[in-house]
Amino acid sequence: MTGKLRLEQVLLLTEGHVATVTLNRPEQRNPLSATMLRDLGAAFHWCKHEPDVRVVVLTGAGRVFCAGADLSSFDGEMTGLEKFRSRDLFVDLFLLMSELGKPIVGRINGHALAGGLGLACSCDILVAVDTASFGTPEINVGIWPMMIQAILSRNIPRKVLLEMEMLGDRWTAAQLAAVGVVNRVVPHDQLDSTVQDIAGSLARKSPVAMRLGRDSFYRQQDMDFRAALHYLHGQFLLVSQTEDSREGIKAFFEKREPDFKGR
Repeated sequence: MTGKLRLEQVLLLTEGHVATVTLNRPEQRNPLSATMLRDLGAAFHWCKHEPDVRVVVLTGAGRVFCAGADLSSFDGEMTGLEKFRSRDLFVDLFLLMSELGKPIVGRINGHALAGGLGLACSCDILVAVDTASFGTPEINVGIWPMMIQAILSRNIPRKVLLEMEMLGDRWTAAQLAAVGVVNRVVPHDQLDSTVQDIAGSLARKSPVAMRLGRDSFYRQQDMDFRAALHYLHGQFLLVSQTEDSREGIKAFFEKREPDFKGR
């Protein structure tokens, strides 16, 4: 299925047009070690370039989504410069996820803390089990969530994020849903069915419209208003010229489901 792709701490499975990427160190609460980050990068890179994959589901094995960075895997005997450069793995992964061109559904099966919260917020849609908790506890050990702050500040309201970062407290899934960070909060026995429904619905959309639309969303968010309007004007022209756009409009008038080809 994945050719010569070899992953040590991540599982990658596909079913139809949906790929599931699973952090697979449940005994250690799925920490973001250097190996885990490299595996995640390899898995997402494969998903990006695999034409049959239209949606990616990201989750964790066991009862925890991700407890954050595995500091021991970075520090060890590294020099200060080596430690600094090792953090590029976070940067590369978050950039890859934002530029994937395909929707990412976060299946938050348990706690998402520190770097795990950053990983969750890098997803486009979050479905969380009602017992999950979220937080940035770094301040409690005298550090700050620098590596994920750019992601968090684009997903979490300003005052909420500052409270999370400054106090280091945990927040419930319901609390984050109330401020628009989590999309759905469900009991554990409804987690899989809810994720499958959302992923299946996304997979039936036009892949080319999804890619152009998702890319435009992330690219325009840092533009000034005038530049964003001009950029999106051009992107609308582009998406309206695709075969999928013509098929979608034709299917609408013929009162049938469209047959999107991703062109």
